[in-house]
Amino acid sequence: MTEQDHVTVNDPRGPVNNGVGHQYVFYGAGADWMIRKGVESLRITREDRVHLADRFVAPLGYRVAADRLAKPGSVVLLEAPPGSGRRAAAIMLLHRFGEDGGVDEEVTRFEELPATGKDENPFAPGEGDRFLLDLSGITDEEVYAEAQRRLAVRRSQVQEAGAHMAVVLASGMEHAHAPDLEPHTVMLGRPRGITVVTRYLRMDRMTFGSADLGNADLQRLCDRAPMRELARLARLVRAARDSGRFGADFAGWLSQATQAVTDRADDVRRQVTTVRTTPERALLLATAVFEEARADTVYEAWHDLMRAVKHEEEETTELAQADFGERLAALGIERAPDGRLRFKHLAYADAVRTYFWANFPGVRDDLRDWIGEGTGLDGLTTDDRVNVVIRFGERSLAVGQPDHLFDLVVRWADSTTGLSCDPRAVAALELGLSHERFGGRFRKRMYECARSGPLSGGLARVLTTVCRQSLGATHPDQAIVRLHYLAVRKGTAAREAREALLDLAGRDRRLYRLLIDRLRERARREPGEAELHLRLLTELLRNDRAPDPPPWLDLFLGWETVFSQPPTELWPPLVSSWLDAAAGDRTRETGLGLMVGATRGRAAELHRLYAIACDWAGIARHPARAATAALFWQRIDHAQYARTESYARTEDAERAGAGPRTTEEAR
Repeated sequence: MTEQDHVTVNDPRGPVNNGVGHQYVFYGAGADWMIRKGVESLRITREDRVHLADRFVAPLGYRVAADRLAKPGSVVLLEAPPGSGRRAAAIMLLHRFGEDGGVDEEVTRFEELPATGKDENPFAPGEGDRFLLDLSGITDEEVYAEAQRRLAVRRSQVQEAGAHMAVVLASGMEHAHAPDLEPHTVMLGRPRGITVVTRYLRMDRMTFGSADLGNADLQRLCDRAPMRELARLARLVRAARDSGRFGADFAGWLSQATQAVTDRADDVRRQVTTVRTTPERALLLATAVFEEARADTVYEAWHDLMRAVKHEEEETTELAQADFGERLAALGIERAPDGRLRFKHLAYADAVRTYFWANFPGVRDDLRDWIGEGTGLDGLTTDDRVNVVIRFGERSLAVGQPDHLFDLVVRWADSTTGLSCDPRAVAALELGLSHERFGGRFRKRMYECARSGPLSGGLARVLTTVCRQSLGATHPDQAIVRLHYLAVRKGTAAREAREALLDLAGRDRRLYRLLIDRLRERARREPGEAELHLRLLTELLRNDRAPDPPPWLDLFLGWETVFSQPPTELWPPLVSSWLDAAAGDRTRETGLGLMVGATRGRAAELHRLYAIACDWAGIARHPARAATAALFWQRIDHAQYARTESYARTEDAERAGAGPRTTEEAR
């Protein structure tokens, strides 16, 4: 059980698709890309939850919480100390309820709600939907009070809809809890650390006995360390095994992993204290950031770093100084047979990066600019580039500087030429979105970019890609909003955003309804851009975009909006798509009558539908087309007849109430 590193795909060996639809892969960062060491993940797709379920150890109080959550419309509030795996417990409560309760994953939702800030779309839970609300990161009392007020409203909506919600309360804020929260609160304990480690190791197919886990350092870790550290420990054991550099027995792997978790920070502190010159420290940091890149590339990055921090080159020639290999050996850096550089000790590079970002705050801006340029070095592969981005991003987020990461997203995306999508920008943005503390800020920055003024094609493509790959899986409503703003722009990138928007909406009936309502509202509220919204709406309402079975009421409302205003050239492909569908599937004939009804009997609109059907049927009448067109015309005739009858009845009523005409009126 962990609080953050758990919601991942287990040891992927290739690209992983987290949902239905297309898969777009722009990088290849290896297995750790999905694990994202030290970064708290928000991804709660089904695959991630299944991965967590295999490793989860239920804490004390879990069964009580599960029983409270079982009833439709229930909300359970979890109170637990930091590091106890409280977030994982909340996710598992919702996930396992779905499994035990027979919840249909294709119909119901499993989503995380924003802890703070205004919802971009109205919160509209449905029966069986499951929601996670994590308030554990809030430390300000005023913000927490506002979050509790919003929680009260959401709780009422969840109860009315028959949905389910698990809430992680903030630790250390018990004095600020609203009194009405108490009956819904469950206290969770800390699971046994050794059980958590054992479960993780078993899932990684480790062979060991109980005696192998009797190490005193390991016992201390299991008793005191946060769940995230225990999950990291298990990952490091696997990394030691897979590297082939640390022996062939479990005891050796465990020893290396334990040292990496407990001793590395002190080891790095002692080394940096000993290494005093700028070139030595710069080489240490450059290797830590570019580890596993080729030696010549690290050499180039090293000199770029010294220029970035404004170090003046020595006047003596390079031949008069210590050679590169000698410098590497002095710092404990190895050159592998394939020419790539790495540290001798497991996870040493992680500790070096952590130390420099934590202890040299004055050079963080310089490091950002160095990474911005250094990831473009010719000697790097795509995997190398993304690895560097992830390492930089992890450290920037850890020291509370998310804007450094987003600044590079914009810089890299804006510098892209042609129709390509920069993998560095995609990886950086996805990393930021997945962070528990700063994910909301990255979503907000995406929102501001999408709806702001001028936007480069490169940045628009990155935003579209990330909405499609990541945000659409974790926060689909927010992905719809951002893609909509991108889709109504001009240019090739906007066309890609339109395709992504329509594809995402077509996967889910609720999202389909949400987008129809959003486009209808924008078409009415924004006259200057009504045509842009109507074009999107018309495309969305075509038969090949509609879910199966069709949501007839939503389609009717959408057609009503399209038929009530110009441009009329949007009509033929829309109407023809449903005529095609009805000709091949009689269950689609319902749409013909509703489409006619959406005109509200207006003569001009009915005549236009009639003409479209004539063109569609053609001169050489195919039997199926002829029959479908005849049925459509019949519906149109009935609508016209009903309108005529209604008009006649109105005139008769007016005449009956008008009294006898005067001679002057008769004339």
